Amino acid sequence: MNTILSPTADPKQSLRDIAFDLPGRFAIARRAPIPLRLIVGFGFMEHGFAKLSKGPDAFATILHALAVPAPHFVAWFTILTELLGGLAILLGAFVSLVSLPMAALLLVAIFTVHLPYGFSSIKLIAITAAGAQFGPPGYECDLLYLACLAALVLGGPGPLAIDGLLRKNKRTLKDKRHHDWSAS
Repeated sequence: MNTILSPTADPKQSLRDIAFDLPGRFAIARRAPIPLRLIVGFGFMEHGFAKLSKGPDAFATILHALAVPAPHFVAWFTILTELLGGLAILLGAFVSLVSLPMAALLLVAIFTVHLPYGFSSIKLIAITAAGAQFGPPGYECDLLYLACLAALVLGGPGPLAIDGLLRKNKRTLKDKRHHDWSAS
C-alpha cells in the first residue's frame, strides 16, 4: 500500500490526498465545530447582555430612529434571540432551529446599519493619547457570524453538543420501540 511517506507513492496523488482529505486524516477534525459554537454563542450572548444592561428602552430608541416598526417588540425579540440563541449555540442545542432568527438578525443589521460603512469592521481613524479611535464598523463581522452559523447548520454542531445527545436518545427510543413491537 502506498502511503504519503512511501518512496513509491505518486507525489501528485499524495498532495491531492493531503489537500482534499485532511479532515478525514485527523480525528480532531470532528471537533472543529466546538470553537465555532463557543465564539458564536458567546458573541451573541455578549451583544444581548450589552443591550439588556443599557436597558431595552435604549435599544428601542435606536430602533425607532432607524424607523423599525414596533421598536419595543423588536428590541425584546432581538435581546431574547441573542441571549437564548447564543446559549443554545454554545450548548449545541437546536442549532438548526435557533440559527434562523439569529441569521435574520444579522441580515437586518447588515442592511439597516452596517452596509453604508463598507466591508471592514475595523476602521482605524487615529491614534490619540486616549488610544486608538475607530470609525463605524462595516458588515464583515456579521458575514463571519453568518458563515459560522451556516457551517454549524450544514456540518452539525460536533461532539459535546446537546443535539447529538438528543439524536442518540431518539435512536435508542426508536430501537426500543421496534424491539418491543417485534417481541409481541
